[in-house]
Amino acid sequence: MKRTTKGLAATLFLAIPLAACGDDSTNQADTSRWEEIQEEGKLTIGTAGTLYPASFREEESDTLTGFDVELMKEIAKRLELEVEFKEMAFDNMLTSVQNGQIDVAANDISVTEDRKEKFAFSKPYKYTYGTAIVRKSDLSGIESLEDLKGKKAAGEATTVFMDVAREYGAEEVIYDNATNDQYLRDVSTGRTDVILNDYYLQTLALAFFPEFDITIHPDIAYNPQEVAFLMDKENDELQENIDRVLGEMLEDGTVKELSEQFYNGADVSVEPDVDATIVETK
Repeated sequence: MKRTTKGLAATLFLAIPLAACGDDSTNQADTSRWEEIQEEGKLTIGTAGTLYPASFREEESDTLTGFDVELMKEIAKRLELEVEFKEMAFDNMLTSVQNGQIDVAANDISVTEDRKEKFAFSKPYKYTYGTAIVRKSDLSGIESLEDLKGKKAAGEATTVFMDVAREYGAEEVIYDNATNDQYLRDVSTGRTDVILNDYYLQTLALAFFPEFDITIHPDIAYNPQEVAFLMDKENDELQENIDRVLGEMLEDGTVKELSEQFYNGADVSVEPDVDATIVETK
């Protein structure tokens, strides 16, 4: 779910047959991305800036903040690095990690088997499960996940939640980095029927728009999930260092403290006790 609170130069190397140049090329090839990051003194992070409360801009100051943003700021601080955030849609983050435009994607990203084949993940810092926002007046005519067939499901194309919608035959209504009020208003007015998303994000989004005819479906819970930071699969040292520091933050209570700040007192670093349906998607 998304809410705005006020709302990625190719360099051409010419092969010159000189021994000295050959040595430089070899040295560059032997340099790991982690060593480059340390030399630059900076981590580059991709995030949406519109995904409340993981990544958003404060209304008064327009400062980028959020649970994932503040976690990455603290991780960079403990690694003695500066941090630069690049705001982009989720689909662009994956491409940007693969082509080296960013080092980490931090955007409430669920760990999936398919993604693990293509990317590296940090240890999880959030546990959650899927829910469904529907119209409060009639539950959008949905009693169970099976009733999603033919219903208009709002979301971004590559999320795990849209995978569930497709599995049950819902009609996709694709939004690109839209805000919470757009998503939620469309369900309320009947333009769409359902939003499948993370329990904690859905709960907080509802609280901001009490005037909308929407609610979290009382009988739908599915796919317990782990949320983690996403990196290029080849960046082993980066992954190891982020895991080391993140482990410290989980142990010393920093993650818990930030969670309670952004998730209305909830500790999302603890696995929730919920009876959730497991949905296998293609």
